[in-house]
This record gives sequence, C-alpha cells and structure tokens, in this order.
Amino acid sequence: MLEKSPTHLRSYRLTVILIAAIILVFVILLSIMVGTVQFTVHEIFGLLKGELRGELVNQIIVNVRMPRVFTGVFVGMNLAVAGVLLQGILRNPMASPNIIGVNAGAGLAAVIIMTVVPGKIGAIPIASFTGALAAAFLIYLLSNTSGKSSTVHIVLAGIAVSNLMNAVTSGLMMINSDLLEITYSWLLGSLSGRSWTAVNTIWPYSVIALMAALFISPKVNLFGLGDEMASSIGLPVRFYRILIMLVAAVLAGSAVSVAGTIGFVGLIAPHSARLLIGNDHRYLVPLSAIFGAILLIASDTVARTVFQPVELSVGIITSILGAPFFLLLLYKKGKERQI
Repeated sequence: MLEKSPTHLRSYRLTVILIAAIILVFVILLSIMVGTVQFTVHEIFGLLKGELRGELVNQIIVNVRMPRVFTGVFVGMNLAVAGVLLQGILRNPMASPNIIGVNAGAGLAAVIIMTVVPGKIGAIPIASFTGALAAAFLIYLLSNTSGKSSTVHIVLAGIAVSNLMNAVTSGLMMINSDLLEITYSWLLGSLSGRSWTAVNTIWPYSVIALMAALFISPKVNLFGLGDEMASSIGLPVRFYRILIMLVAAVLAGSAVSVAGTIGFVGLIAPHSARLLIGNDHRYLVPLSAIFGAILLIASDTVARTVFQPVELSVGIITSILGAPFFLLLLYKKGKERQI
C-alpha cells in the first residue's frame, strides 16, 4: 500500500468525516421515520416547511421522536469523545467510560440525587460529571501505583471501582425500593420518553465540552509520546491530563445524567474511527463524535422497533454489540504482545 502525502492524507481524512456526517443525517431521518407509526420523507419535509403544523404527524415527530433523536446525538457524541480522550491520555485502548468505571461513578452520583434528595433533580447533571471525574481520578491513581498505567492495570482498577460503585448503587436502590423501577430503567440506559427538556439539559454541556475537546486534541497527540518525551518538548503534562480528564468527565457525566449508563459507545466508536483515519486526534475526535451519534441512534432505532410492542433499553443493544468488540480488542492486544 502506497504511503499518502500529508496533503492527500488530510484530504482523505476530511472526506471520511464528511461522508460520516452525511450518513449521520441519513440515520437521523431514518430514525424519525420508522416506529409504531411510519412516516415518509415527504411528510418530514412537509413538516419542516410548516405545511403539517397541528396535525398528528407534527405531534409525534416534533414532541416525541425529534427530542429523542437529538438527545441520542448528543449522548452518543459525548460518550464517544470521552472514550477518545481517556484512551489518549492514558495511552490505553480499553479506556472507555464504562470499561474503566467512569459511567459507574456518574451513575452512582445521579442515583444518590434521585434517591436521597429527589427534590434536587436539577442537580443531576452537576452530580453526574462530578461522580465521573472522581471515578476517573480514582482509577488513574489506582492503576498508576507503580508509575505505569498498563492495559491490565487500567482494566482491573476500573472493574474494581465499577463493582464497588455498582454495589453502593444497588444498595441505594434496594433501600429506596419505591423508586426501584425508575432507577433500574435509568441504569440500563435509555432514550425512551426523552423530551426537549433532556435536549436543553445536555446541549450546553455538550457544545462547550466538544469544542474544548477539539481545541485540546493536538495536545492529546503528544501523550502518545510518553510523559517524559511530552514534558521534554514543553507540554505541561499534569495540567493537560487534569484538563482532559475534566472535559471527559463533563462529557460522560452529562450523557449519563439524561440517558443513564449506556455502555461501550466510548469503545466502539473511537476504535472504528481509528481504523479509518489513524491516531491523529485532530481528526479522530470529530469522526468519533459522528460515529458515536450514528451508533447510538441506530441502536435506539433497533431497540424500539425490532421487538414491538416491547421496547428494549438502548443500553442492552450497545452492550450486545460492545461485549464481543471488547473481547476482540483484548485478543488483538494479546497477539501484539506475543509478536
């Protein structure tokens, strides 16, 4: 295979991102069209032109499907980019928000609000990314006791922290059994019933954190050189590690606050993007964001249509896809070490 020149490589990467964005638009339209009640493209464009205002199609599309889909766009983007950032600064391909326990931290914090102080529901976004940040730093500290953060150390520390936080979460749910159905559904991860309130809750955090991720993406590239090399060329490693973990926590926490603990998006989307365009985070961040949105919206469409009238939680679909994906990554990592 011939090596691409820098100009051709940049053009290729931008073309891939553009094609992915077009596919995302198609997936959004498809998700709005299909369901218990089917709609055509003509009806959707008629709605956008204002020709169907006040009709049933307007109520279903505008008040039910569109907020659900746009919530899914932001949640998918947030989880995917959080995964990219964590993988970059920890130099670990397994470091997605759910694998290393960040989702568990966000979930525990949110459940504490839901069960202990239910009158403060508006504090769930702040609590979620505070919990996500606390979990990320705890896992980093536990995995870095020897001065190195290996794949095994990260995964084991993440499993330990996840199990601890999930146990506390389960205990809170059992103590507050009257809220068990609500919290259990939320912990599985779902976009069901999400309204424009959910969109309005997540989009400010998403826009700010995603822009921050794009801005700091060149710095994430430097972490791949190792801490010593990055420091030698002038990067304040500790400052940027804290900043990037903070951005990842805001992304993961805000996603969990509106959709629950959806797993594996932060693993599947970044690795799929990496296969197409490589490890340059300047391009990897936007492509992963688009892939994350595509993955979550497509999974949610399957979850609510394939088993009608029963609707599955989207977290079940992403876990079904993600578990074998994770095992494949572990297998490939093991083969690389044998070579």
